[in-house]
Amino acid sequence: MTNLRHCGPSVGPDRLLHRALLTFPIVILTLLAGCAQDTAPVAAAPPVAAPVIPVPFPDAVLKAANGVFTGALANAPSTERRLVVIDPLVNGVTGEQSIATKQIQERIVALAREKYPQFDIEPFTAAAVSKGANVMVGTFTPVNAQGATAGVREGFRFCLVMVDLKAGKTVAKSVARAKLDGVDSTPVGFFRDSPAWTADASVKSYIDTCQATKVGDPISPVYINGIVTASIVSEAIDAYDATRYAEALELYRSAEKTPAGNQLRVYNGLYLTEWKLGRRDPATEAFGRIVEYGLRNNTLGVKILFRAGSTTLGNEQQTASPYDMWLRQIATHSAKGSSCLQVTGNSSPSGSAVINEQLSQLRADYVKGRLETNDPGLRGHVIATGVGAKNNMIGTGADDASDALDRRVDFKVLPSC
Repeated sequence: MTNLRHCGPSVGPDRLLHRALLTFPIVILTLLAGCAQDTAPVAAAPPVAAPVIPVPFPDAVLKAANGVFTGALANAPSTERRLVVIDPLVNGVTGEQSIATKQIQERIVALAREKYPQFDIEPFTAAAVSKGANVMVGTFTPVNAQGATAGVREGFRFCLVMVDLKAGKTVAKSVARAKLDGVDSTPVGFFRDSPAWTADASVKSYIDTCQATKVGDPISPVYINGIVTASIVSEAIDAYDATRYAEALELYRSAEKTPAGNQLRVYNGLYLTEWKLGRRDPATEAFGRIVEYGLRNNTLGVKILFRAGSTTLGNEQQTASPYDMWLRQIATHSAKGSSCLQVTGNSSPSGSAVINEQLSQLRADYVKGRLETNDPGLRGHVIATGVGAKNNMIGTGADDASDALDRRVDFKVLPSC
């Protein structure tokens, strides 16, 4: 110890060692480490994760599905046959179902019948859920090279999870990355026609059940409490897509009466079915409830779509355009409070970013003017902003029905102007 080099007051090395051992043993270790060299050691750089290479769409589906089925068999072994229902897969940002997510579900069902006879796949209904089935959920989301939902989308992030309702936990999870080629992400009829989007607790709980869990985690209480409602909504969406509008309307009404019925999919469904059945007054009332719901959540994205490169309203959704009624309802419900309303125009990322921002600003100005005309009391309480493609939710730049939400107009309540 006589050669010990110390940093600080002049204290004999033997006395220093004696004091440290009597008080807190790690003191001498720290002192030795600090005095043995003049600079602290440089921490090793964390390993760089290898980039995830997207594979063709069919291969990604097989990878994820095989991973979940084999994982469920390994993590929750049982000799009994297992009932499985698939809560329809969605885009992990928007919550929309698409042609691609429907194709994924069909391939999962076919794979189970061919390779995994231990699982009985039944339609997602309240009756099946009440049996304590295993439930499969999944998200299929456009992402950039780093796997984030921003910038240039270069593939699809695919998450698939199986939860056991009886055990109350996640029993299997698998992820894959699919190429953009060969994927039809056009929303199915109900989501294509839905006029509005907002952050919705029921949809978020579904997405989190897939993306924010690992095997062994408990199932989200919000998802569990809303699963019967979700099964009714799923049946209503199927009926709507099959043009059975009267049946769909009754299902949406049934869903609304459940404890988890206060959600956007239900209100969009009530509006769409009333409109399709030619019942304009109930449809107008239903759209007003959509507006109230969105403003309460302080985010309401409405697909007020304009013709390409102009500020003239398009007419892509319906034979008789509902845009005038939508703008009247937004004005009426916005004017009820004394707060300020921010109107934000959005655009897809295709073309010039500068021109897109200018065009989105002009469109926001147009909507602001229409709102103030509909309710003069809004004058001085509306702010118009154009952000181009900065707030894209899909980001593929397809400029068709698959990314219509990227060309929406957002409405947000502000405390003041």
